[in-house]
Amino acid sequence: MSAHREPNHNNKWDSHYLHHSSESPQACQLLQEFKHLLPAQGRALDLACGRGGNAILLASHGLESHAWDSSAQALQQLDSDAQEHQLTIHTQQRDVIASPPAPESFAVIVVSRFLHRPLCPSLIHALRPGGLLFYQTFTRKRPAGMRGPSNPDYLLAPGELAQLFAPLRLRLYREEGDCGDLQQGLRGQAWLIAQQPSDLDG
Repeated sequence: MSAHREPNHNNKWDSHYLHHSSESPQACQLLQEFKHLLPAQGRALDLACGRGGNAILLASHGLESHAWDSSAQALQQLDSDAQEHQLTIHTQQRDVIASPPAPESFAVIVVSRFLHRPLCPSLIHALRPGGLLFYQTFTRKRPAGMRGPSNPDYLLAPGELAQLFAPLRLRLYREEGDCGDLQQGLRGQAWLIAQQPSDLDG
C-alpha cells in the first residue's frame, strides 16, 4: 500500500495501517530501480516510513537501517516484518517535523510520498559528506483521476523538488509532467537522487 503521508495525524494513520495490516510493504519505485547507487555500508534512514518498505530494502542491502514515523501501528507492523525477514531495523516513533535528523547523521535518507517543505534544509544538513538523498512524491501536474493528495500543500510545483535540494549535487531527476502520452511514463510524481558533496570533490 503506497499511501501519501501527511504530517502528524497519528490517530488517522494508526487506523489506516490497522486496516491494511495484511498488505506487504514495498519500497518506493525510485529506490527499487536505483538501489545500485547505495553505498555498501553506513546508516540509512527511511523518514516518515509508514510500513517501512524502504527500510526493509535498506536493511537487506546491508545498511544500518533506521525507520521513523509518528504511527505506532505502522512501526509495530514493521518490527514484525523485520523479525520475519531476520533483519535489524531500528524503529522509532517520532515527529520528524519537530525532531528532524541531526546534522551529518546519515549516509542515506529516503523519503517517499511525504512532503513538508520547511524540513528540507534539515535533510540536506543531515547527510554526511558523500551521502545520498532518495526522494519520490506527488506533483500538481498529473492526469485526471490519478491517486494522490488534493491539498496543494502536499503537491510539488513543476521543478520544485530539484529547487528544494539545490545545494546538493544532482544525480538523477525525473518529472515528466503532462508531456506526450499521459498513459505512459512517470506521471504525477517527481523523482530525485542527490548527493552531499564530499571533501574529496574538486
